[in-house]
Amino acid sequence: MKSVLLAAGIAVAAVSAASAAETFTIGLSNGWVGSEWRTQMIEEAQAAAKAWADKGVTVNVVVQSANVDVQGQIGNVRNFINQGVNAIIINPNSPTAFDPIFAQAKAKGILVVATDAEVSSKDAIYVGIDQKGWAMKSAEWLANALGGKGNVVTINGVAGHPANQMRVEGYTEVFKKFPDIKILNEANANWDQAQGQQTAQTLLATYPDINGIWVQDGMAAGTWRAIMAAGKQKSIVATGEIRKDFMDLWSKEGLTSGASVNPPGVMASALNVAVLKLQGKEFKDDVFGGVYGNAIYIPIPFVSNDNLAEKLKEAEGKPGYWSVTDVVSIDDAAKFFK
Repeated sequence: MKSVLLAAGIAVAAVSAASAAETFTIGLSNGWVGSEWRTQMIEEAQAAAKAWADKGVTVNVVVQSANVDVQGQIGNVRNFINQGVNAIIINPNSPTAFDPIFAQAKAKGILVVATDAEVSSKDAIYVGIDQKGWAMKSAEWLANALGGKGNVVTINGVAGHPANQMRVEGYTEVFKKFPDIKILNEANANWDQAQGQQTAQTLLATYPDINGIWVQDGMAAGTWRAIMAAGKQKSIVATGEIRKDFMDLWSKEGLTSGASVNPPGVMASALNVAVLKLQGKEFKDDVFGGVYGNAIYIPIPFVSNDNLAEKLKEAEGKPGYWSVTDVVSIDDAAKFFK
């Protein structure tokens, strides 16, 4: 009889343990798939979800990744709400348009975390790099590489995209500190390598006295191809890419370049923060900042000629499209909480 009771007790304990096991479902929304960076972003987030199993937590992810306009991405978020997910992590196509749908998510008890581009909604938080700071870091590198003077053109991403706008604000603020640096033109090439190359070719032909080019990643390899085709790789300095294929070229040709890193791991970092929040942890009082007061900024690595060899070593065995990355680990994410 005693052994029967003991067995029954063990069975009850097992059931209790199973019911106590944590399982969360998180929707991942990516509204633009125009680069391998975005593909890597999703893959790293999926890997981060699987890694939670080592902590006894099951994290299921539902991915909606496609080229959609703002209304289309709002529809994706609505689908997640209807599915009853525990959290939504979004790389948003607008900083402000999601406010009403995020309010609906919060009313349903769904945590919303934006990444890669900040959002104005008070019903969401942001986990990612400071895009303005990202641009300032590379603009300062370019200004110093030019000795504080020269003619510069800039090649930007998608006009109106929140991350792009913050980057423009960043380099504008830096170059204002250097009165001898003149911005000859500011163009957009939509984070597309072919467009970046064509835009650079046009700028180089229009302004033969260019000394420097500030260009965002996703277009820098194309820009450098235009510079090299013009035979100006020794007379022009320009920002670069964090992709392996470009870093290989950078090293081989001895280019003078520097690149701020927006790691594809930002969505994985946001996921780690989200899971900890879903577990009931409370954020520290001073953790938030940013233009909307809801941002948790993560470090911005930088690649230059000084550490290029080190980054290439990290990239060994990776495909050419692989980007230098970093993820805020579960333990480091826990530092944002009380």
